[in-house]
Parts: sequence; C-alpha cells; structure tokens
Amino acid sequence: METFFACARRACLLVISFLAAASAIAASGPPLTLQQAISAAMQGDPRLQTFAFRFRAEDARAQQAALRPAPQISANLENVAGTGDTQGLDAAEGTLALSKVIELGGKQSARISATQASRDVLAIERDAAQLDVLAEVTRRFIIVAQRQQELELLQEAVELAKRTVSAAERRVHAARSPHAELDRAGIAHGRAVLEARGAQFELDTARSQLAATWGESAPVINGQPFGKVEAKLFDLPDAGEFPDLVAGLVGNPDLLIFATEARLRDAELRLAESRRRPDVEFGAGLRHLEETNDQAFVLSLAMPLYSARRASGFEAEARANRELVDAERRVAETRVRTTLYELHQHLAQAILVARTLTDDIQPRAAEALEETRRAFDRGRYGYLDLVDAQREYLSVRASLIEASANAQLLRTEIERLTNMPLSGAAQ
Repeated sequence: METFFACARRACLLVISFLAAASAIAASGPPLTLQQAISAAMQGDPRLQTFAFRFRAEDARAQQAALRPAPQISANLENVAGTGDTQGLDAAEGTLALSKVIELGGKQSARISATQASRDVLAIERDAAQLDVLAEVTRRFIIVAQRQQELELLQEAVELAKRTVSAAERRVHAARSPHAELDRAGIAHGRAVLEARGAQFELDTARSQLAATWGESAPVINGQPFGKVEAKLFDLPDAGEFPDLVAGLVGNPDLLIFATEARLRDAELRLAESRRRPDVEFGAGLRHLEETNDQAFVLSLAMPLYSARRASGFEAEARANRELVDAERRVAETRVRTTLYELHQHLAQAILVARTLTDDIQPRAAEALEETRRAFDRGRYGYLDLVDAQREYLSVRASLIEASANAQLLRTEIERLTNMPLSGAAQ
C-alpha cells in the first residue's frame, strides 16, 4: 500500500509541475485589459470590415441616383430602296435628331432621398454590428476572468489537499489514525490535481476564444502573447431601476433601425408616387431631303399614356412595405422589453446571491474551515469532518465566482440592449 501511495504521490507531483509550467506560460505576457481587447476586435473583426465595401456601394448608388436621364442622339433614313421614285437614294430623307427625357414629379429628388435613407439604414446596421462585437468581446473576456478565478480556487484546493495529506501522515505515524485515512487523503489530493489540470485547459480554451474575436487562433494580441486578463470580477454592478432601463432602449440600434427603415420606406413611397406624373421626351433635329436637296428642322414631343394607372401597383407595394415596418417595430419593441425585464430580474438575483455569499456565507465557511483544521490537528475531529469543511468552503467560493461572473454577463446583455453602461460595472 505504501508503494502504491508513493507512486501516486510522485504522479501528483508531476502534474503539479505541469500546472505550474502552464500557469507560468499563461502569465508570461503582459496583462490584458478589456479596452485593449475591444480595440483589437474592432479593428480585426471581419464582420465590421465588410461595411467599408457596403458603404462604397451605397455611395456609388447615390451617384447613380443623382444623374439625370442622358440625352439621346438618333439618325433616321427614310424612303430608300423602294420602287418607282423611291428607288435607290433618289428620294431619301435623312434625319439627325437629339432628344432628352425631362423628368417630372420630383423623381430625381425622390431617388436621392431613397439612396440617402438606404445609407442611413446601413449606418445603423454598422452600429448594431459594432455593439454585437463589443458585447461578444466583453462576454469572452468575463469568461476568461471566471476561468482564472476557478483555476486559482482549484489550485487552492490542491494546497488544502496537500496540507491534509501532511496532517494525515502525522496522525498515522503517531498511531492516532488508520493508514486508510492517509490513502483517502492521497486520493483526494490526486483528484484535486486532476481538476486543476482540467481548469487550466478550460482557461487556455477561453483565452483562445477571446483572441479569436480579433482574428487570432492563439492567445496573442498585436503579435505578442498576453498574460492574465485584468478584470474586477467581484465588483458587482447596480441593477438599476427597470423604468430607467426601458428609457435607455431608445438608443438600441436594433430599434433605431426601424425608424431609419421607416424613412427609407417613406422615400420609396414618394418615389413610387412620382411615377404618376409622366416624363416628357423632347427632341429636335435636322432633316435632309435628297430629292430637292433641302434641309428642314424636325421637332418631336413624346409622353407615355396611363402613367397614373401603371404607378398604382408601385404605390401599393411601397405603402405595404411602409406599414410592415411599423408592425415589425411593435413586435421588436415587445420582444426587447420582455427580454430586458427577464435580464433585469436575473441580474438582481445574481447580485443578491453574490453579495450574500461575499458578506455572510463565505466568511463563515472560512472560519468554520479554520476551526475544523485546528481541531483536526489536535485530534478532536476526524478526517471526514475536515474534508466536509474543505468541500463546503470550496463550494461557497465556487458559487461566488459563478454568481459574480453571471452578474457581469447579465450586465453585458443589458448594456447591449440599452446601449448604455450600468453604474458600478466592473472593467
């Protein structure tokens, strides 16, 4: 049994050495702040880079909309290759004319307004995309901070298990406890080491996922590895009042886009209404009469018929699209308000749990652990009493980390919806 325990102990020491080396590698780079992560993501996220091309396309469409109809030049040749007097070119009449469409009904200004409104919609979409990137970076940053705290907690669990092994060895050598107690302490120590190793892997994964927001596949920023993230995970935000949060929804790009979309649909409706007035095509040219060798001016005027009737279908479509925007806006507002209410309730609950754990339960768990440890060293408590106290202390600490991280994540979701920070928010 002693040989088995000695081998297990050596294996645990090897794992501890591995964890120490991994922690040293993770902490080798400079610390990373949330602002640095956000700045890198804003510059490197592929979704945001596409907007530059989309804006160029909108600018090109605006140039097209500002153009007036191009003038047309035409050439006609009549009375050629016929019979009798029109054989050959003897009676030919050639006309060279220049014509131009004159737009009526404000069609050009309506086109320009529609393209400008379309560009405004794209600007709101870009703002929403930027807010999505900011929220995603913040969420992954918080998760890395949570994994760091969990790893530190499990490393503390390894130290507690190691101290328990030492205390059990002293009790066994003093013939105050059976050897099985030492074996159980060694098993608990080995399991704690394995859990800490798993937490290290979880942290490494979270760090890589954070770096992926700015296009890196490894924990690197600006070409250099970064160390721990600097986050005040336990500085809890103020949940705020729900009516104040609802008032902040006016700045949500997901809702602002409906106002901009409405302006676009209004512009499209005005453009459709402008089709009621027909355009006039005016032309002037010069005609040559081959038979008499004379020249004469030619004037023309053309106007399409039934323009109002043909425009009615375009107007109906544009009006339906405009009404659809209002309906979709009401649905979105209801959904966002409901989501905001749920997030606010969960945030208040998470803050209550975290503060209760911090102010009341965690200090008592730490005090109970210390008293149990002293009693165990004096032989008043058994091994199971000490293990239960350690497990309770570690469980409380783990619950505090989870509740604090959950509060920070909920804060991020609320700030995404309201587009404004909550007071007391951690970095």
